Amino acid sequence: MAKVERVYITGLGVVSSVGLGRAEFFRSLKDGKSGVSTVSLFDATPLGRTMAGEVKAFRAADHLSLAEEKRMGRCSAMSLAAARMAVNESGIKPAQLKGVRTAVVIGTTMGEADVIADLDHAWIAGGTTAVSRTLLQKYGSTLLPIHVARALGATGMVMTLPGACAAGNYAIGLGADLIRSGRADVVIAGSTEIIQELQFSGFVRLGAVAPERCQPFDLNRQGLIVGEGAALFVLESESHAVRRHATPQAEVGGYGLSCDAYHITRPHPDATGSIAAMLDAIRRSGVTADDIDFVNAHGTGTKANDQAEAKVMAEVFGGRRVPISSMKSTLGHCMGAASAIEAVGCIMTLETGVYPPTVGYETPDPECDLDIVANIARTGKHDIVLNNSLAFGGYNAVSCFARVGVLPDPNEVGQAAE
Repeated sequence: MAKVERVYITGLGVVSSVGLGRAEFFRSLKDGKSGVSTVSLFDATPLGRTMAGEVKAFRAADHLSLAEEKRMGRCSAMSLAAARMAVNESGIKPAQLKGVRTAVVIGTTMGEADVIADLDHAWIAGGTTAVSRTLLQKYGSTLLPIHVARALGATGMVMTLPGACAAGNYAIGLGADLIRSGRADVVIAGSTEIIQELQFSGFVRLGAVAPERCQPFDLNRQGLIVGEGAALFVLESESHAVRRHATPQAEVGGYGLSCDAYHITRPHPDATGSIAAMLDAIRRSGVTADDIDFVNAHGTGTKANDQAEAKVMAEVFGGRRVPISSMKSTLGHCMGAASAIEAVGCIMTLETGVYPPTVGYETPDPECDLDIVANIARTGKHDIVLNNSLAFGGYNAVSCFARVGVLPDPNEVGQAAE
C-alpha cells in the first residue's frame, strides 16, 4: 500500500474587509477591528439594512494584468489575487506549479453573481440581443479555478465546489485528499464570494441580517452581517515540500462532513450532523477532543445557529471549557468564502498563539454557555485548532489544523481508523 503523505500549508493569501494579505488581516483580527461599513456596491437603503463586510480596499488592477482583468468578474479577480499572494508567500517556483501534478479547487456559493446580475439587467432592458458577449464569457462559477489554473500553468484537476458557507472547508479537505491519494503534489485550494444585491436582499428577506453589527453568542444578538472576500492556500505533500526546501506553516489534519437533512435554513434541533462532523474531524486527525486548543466557531450571530453550535460544543467537549471565538463578529459572514478566510485566522493562531476575539460580546446567553474569547484577544496553547462551518441546508464541514510535527503519522491514523 502506498504511503499516505502529510499535507502542509506552505503559503496563504487573503482578501478581506479587514485587510489584504496575512499581516494586515491578522493585525485587524486580533485587535478586534471591524470590517463592517455602509454598503457602497449598490443602494441598500430601501431594504432597511445597509451594513456589510464589504472589501473596499481591493483593486483588481493591483493584482491582475489588464488582459486578466478584462476577462474576469470581481469574484474571480479576488480569488486570483489571493492565489498569487499564497504562491508568492510559499516561495514555490512557476516551473514547480506547471503540469498535471498541480490541482486547483475553489469553493463558493454564488460565484460571479455580479456578472449574472448585469446579464439579467441587459436582457430585461433590451431583450436577448442586448446580452453582451463579453459578459457571457465572464460568467460561471466553473471559471473560478480555471482562471487560477491558467495564470499558474496548472493543468491538473480543477473543480468548483458550491458548498454554501462550508465551501472553503470542503475545498481544503478535497485538496488534502488529492494529495494523500497521490493524485497531486500541490493543490491551490480555498474559496471566494462577493456581496451582490440579489444575494444581500435575500438574506434581508429571510430576516437573518442584523441592523448594525454581528454579536455571536450574545444574548441580544440580532442576526448576521453579510461579508465577502477570498482566501486561498498552497497545499503540498510533505515530500514535495521537503524536495524544494519549503518551510511549512501548518499541517492539514482530518476533516469531517455531514448533512442535517432537515431544513434549508434552520439547523437540526438535535445538532446530530454538526456533532458528527466535529467528532470525525478530530478522529481523522488521530487526536482526541482533549487535544483541541481552540475552536473558530461558525458563530453567525443568529439565535438558532448559535444555540445549536453551543449544544455541539457541549456534546463534543463535555465539561471541558475550550476557548472559542467567532471571526464573523469582525469580518461579517463571508458566505462561500467564510471558512477559508477564517482558516487563515486559524493558521495565524497556530503561528502566534493569539486567539482572535469575538467583538460585541456583552451579555452572556445561558443557552450558549461557552468559553468565549470576548472582545480582547487571548493567548494560550496553540498546537491544534478546529475550524467549524455549519452552513445553510445542513452543510456541515469541520477542518483540523495543527502545528507541524504535532499530529501523528497519517498512516498510523488510517490503520487505527480501519
